[in-house]
Order: sequence, then structure tokens, then C-alpha cells
Amino acid sequence: MPRKSRIDAVGALHHVIMRGIDRSRIFRDDSDREDFLRRLSSLMKDTKTTCYAWALIPNHIHLLLKTGTVPIATVMRRLLTGYAVSFNRRHKRHGHLFQNRYKSILCQEDSYFLELVRYIHLNPIRAGIVPDMDGLDRFPFSGHSAILGKCKNDWQDIEGLLRFFADTSSLARRRYRSFVEKGIEEGSCDLTGGGLIRSSGGWTNVTKQSFQKSDERILGDNDFVEQALRSAREQMERSYRLKVEGFDLDKLAYHVAAFLKVDPEEIFALGKDRTRVRVRSIFCYFAVRELGITQVDLSRRLNLSPAAVTFAVRRGERLAREIGMPFVVDTKM
Repeated sequence: MPRKSRIDAVGALHHVIMRGIDRSRIFRDDSDREDFLRRLSSLMKDTKTTCYAWALIPNHIHLLLKTGTVPIATVMRRLLTGYAVSFNRRHKRHGHLFQNRYKSILCQEDSYFLELVRYIHLNPIRAGIVPDMDGLDRFPFSGHSAILGKCKNDWQDIEGLLRFFADTSSLARRRYRSFVEKGIEEGSCDLTGGGLIRSSGGWTNVTKQSFQKSDERILGDNDFVEQALRSAREQMERSYRLKVEGFDLDKLAYHVAAFLKVDPEEIFALGKDRTRVRVRSIFCYFAVRELGITQVDLSRRLNLSPAAVTFAVRRGERLAREIGMPFVVDTKM
């Protein structure tokens, strides 16, 4: 059974869960944890991804992220690949470190935001890593201690979270801690996904979608889930239609080049000529946005690093908007 595609958009809130393969440890010591946090910090800043909550447990990780300028899938690929290579080298091991692919749950922010923050930050207590709230307050490997001001963290949106509790930091921190502590008494709740699921008999039946209960990719009420699935379906339908009608990367290159009045070869040529970079960036943006081409595949086709393609997509989106370039194409060209 094919796995479901990720659902993402700029500003989307995600509860991300990563587990070690066969429940094995992904953190053996503090050096591992500090290496992971250095990588996470760098990526949050580079990609303008917002992190509200996080917890490192020996065999799994929880993150509460809001998509910035780079898709969550790209952020997580860079984070997990880099960390796994470093971990294997440090501990002289081989093979996969993480279990399958990470779980990413699109969340309804208004209804679940604070519950998710509490759920994630109580994980060290529920996992038996710390005994109580006092221990959690001092635990350096979750976002809770940073919110209380026990340690410094310049990549976590602490102020954004505290504004939910009060206008002054001291009062907000007291109210936040009380809110988290109350979660111990109330017990654990299921915040690992559930809403409506999209059921399809394949791409040929893509217009005959029916909505049924429970989708592990989404946490929210029926209206939120239907809206999220509708947006995702529209994007998939558009990408699928273009591919079926033969609109591939080569035709996209002609489309972009014709609009910008340049030779299509400029897109695939190496070099940092200003015009070439501009055209290539817009090409990358439409390839990812409209055709659903992965940035890894684009990097291979263009002989660029994945990071360079990520920046090109971001730049291309801005440029396309500035010049008012629509994605209206003749698929029979």
C-alpha cells in the first residue's frame, strides 16, 4: 500500500515524531544530544522554521514546528541525514538509525497548540527520565527549561509561546508552568493524529474522493481536516494532470524561458550569471510547486547541491511574485 504524501504549507503547524529503528537509542550520551541540537538550531535559523516545543528522549524525538520558507520535509531530511551520518561515525556503527520515515502531523493551531506544547514537554516525565516537575524544570534536553529561563536558546520561539499566558514574562512563565503541571494530573491524551482520511482507488479515481474518519497525518476538527485535504488534493490533482499530459521539466524550461525571453539552455547551464540564476530560480520554484518534483531530483538534474536548490526555490517564489509570472501553460506545447 503506497504511503501517503506529506501535507504542508507556509505557516502550517506540525507535530513531528522520530523514533529509533527497532526502538533502539538514537541518543547514547550528551554529546549526541548536543550534536543534534546544534544541527537543529542551524536549520531553524537557515530555513526560518519556528520551533515552539521539543523533547529528546533516548529512543525518540518530539518537535512542534511551524513551516517557514522551506518545506518541513526538506528541513527534516537535512536534519536526520546529517545527524545519522554523524552518529554512525561517532559510534562506529552502520545502517539505518531511524525507524522508517518520521511522522509529521498537520495540526489545527487554534485548538491544539497549547495542548501539544504541554504534551511534548511532559514526555521526559512520562518516559521516566526525570521524576517530577522540579526535575523537568532543570532538564536541559527539552524546550521546557528554556521557556522558564533556566537556559538560553535563541532558535526556539519562547516569546511567542509566553504571549499566550500573559504580557509580562515573569507572570507568563508562572502560568505556563502551572499549565504544564496540571497536565500530569489530567493524564496523557492522544495527540498523534486523527481526523478525516482521504480514500482513493488510485489516480484514475482522484475526482471520486470520499472522506472517512481518522487520518494519522492530521490533528483537528472536521472542517480543518477537510480544508487541509482539499488544498493537498488540489495540488496533487494539478501536478498529476500536468504529468499525464506530458508536461515535464523540459517543457517547464521552455515555458519559463519563453516568458522571460531567454534561451532554455540558460536554466541548465552552470554558473552564477545574474540572468541565469534568476531564470533557474523561477524554474526551480515552479518545478517543486506545480510539478511536485523533489528538490533532491532537481539537484541531480541541475548539478547543484540540495541546499542550493532550496535557496533557488525560495528566491524563485519571490521573483515570480515580483514580476507577476502566472503558471498558465499549454500542455500540448
